[in-house]
Amino acid sequence: MADNADGLREIDTDPDALKRHRTLFRAVQRRRNPPLRRTDITVTDESAVRRAVKAASLGNAMEWFDFGIYSYLAVTIGHVFFPSGNDTVQLLSSFATFAVSFLVRPLGGMVFGPMGDKVGRKKVLALTMIMMAVGTFAIGLIPSYATVGFWAPVLLILFRLVQGFSTGGEYGGASTFIAEYAPDRRRGFFGSFLELGTLAGYVGAAGLVTVLTALLGDGGMESWGWRVPFLVAGPIGLIGLYLRLRLDETPAFQKLEDESVHRASEAASAVETTAKGDLARIFREYWPSLVLCVCLVGAYNITDYMLLSYMPTYLSDEMGYSETHGLLILIVTMVVLMLLINQVGKMSDRFGRKPVLMTGMLGFLLLSVPAFLLVQQGSLVAVSGGMLMLGLSLVCLLGTMSAALPALFPTQVRYGSLSIGYNLSASLFGGTTPLVITALISATGSDLMPAYYAMAAALVGVVSVACMKETARRPLAGSPPSVASPEEAARLVESQAPTPRF
Repeated sequence: MADNADGLREIDTDPDALKRHRTLFRAVQRRRNPPLRRTDITVTDESAVRRAVKAASLGNAMEWFDFGIYSYLAVTIGHVFFPSGNDTVQLLSSFATFAVSFLVRPLGGMVFGPMGDKVGRKKVLALTMIMMAVGTFAIGLIPSYATVGFWAPVLLILFRLVQGFSTGGEYGGASTFIAEYAPDRRRGFFGSFLELGTLAGYVGAAGLVTVLTALLGDGGMESWGWRVPFLVAGPIGLIGLYLRLRLDETPAFQKLEDESVHRASEAASAVETTAKGDLARIFREYWPSLVLCVCLVGAYNITDYMLLSYMPTYLSDEMGYSETHGLLILIVTMVVLMLLINQVGKMSDRFGRKPVLMTGMLGFLLLSVPAFLLVQQGSLVAVSGGMLMLGLSLVCLLGTMSAALPALFPTQVRYGSLSIGYNLSASLFGGTTPLVITALISATGSDLMPAYYAMAAALVGVVSVACMKETARRPLAGSPPSVASPEEAARLVESQAPTPRF
């Protein structure tokens, strides 16, 4: 076999051999690249795609509802669980607990990711939803430090670890689920709903915290009001679990499992290898894509957490705004982004992922300092303008990343590789962002440190986007083409048919 392969390579590179054996060469080419058949193409069901998008997005909304709650209640949680005479120490302790859940996210990714490639996306996404709901609900039941002392922060950290472990399988699975369901030409549009869920979770958390704070005041929030948002996560989790259990497995994963599909033996072999949890294979064979994923997610997460998680704390601690006032400005900004995000997804389908992502990265690189200088002016118009500048840069990333990241990896290792890369980066850069920024401001005394930190992340993002391949309107690696209608499938087959020669 090796001799035959070497002979074929010689035919490829030897023009004289090509002239002498044209028929043989064409046969070799057809064997290597067989013509596309109608049965090779996946025709998506619009209603099934929308159900999949709804179920995946709700889980993502719940995840960020939880993280939003914790961020927006950081000062209150610091008072309840970390008694101290120093407000900065309390805030740092609270953000450190926020960051600790990210330490186990890579472990969750390493467990749930390969499991999703083995048993399917649907089952693992249901499991992560259960764990996330339990962890969040349990935080709402923890006694305060005044009641049980040392055990209060211990229990808080424990349930944050449960949340972080479950989240390790959430984003990679949800983005894979939507990407594998969506038709190739509309993957950006449908993928943008995942991040619409992100914004909806943040808006829901900010809105609930704002209403409770306005009704109960600081004393009522510290006494018992802070528990309400966490307890709400239980019923939401049950709804999300119900929606996910009603879904079918993704067409791309079903193709891998079906032995009657073209090259089924190769696909089955790939699934079996990944099923054994061969993490070494992922790191060994797909490390360039993993590095690219880590860099893209790092830049994306730092800017995301800086604006959506840390900014209310910045407005209250550094600018002297009331917590309610700062949250209201952020809510308005996020609602504007929610109105735009699906249009950004459509733009990425039309113009490509790279141009839209590059626009967002350059926006943070060039506009972060001007935006924070505006915010520091203090007036409502200036603060809103600065927030909107950052928000418009962020929405370019939000509306595109959930379609761009799954396309970095082939189907048989997509869930595992994406979960590992995403959560490794989120652990190092995402959850630590509020903690790092707070510490930098404390160490340097400069209120512009958040802008400088975002610029550094954006510079990494610019280089990463320049290095990635364009994947818009193309099939996912390792998957057959996916189209929206039988007519589109017929046109695709006809377009690849050889031109008749007379």
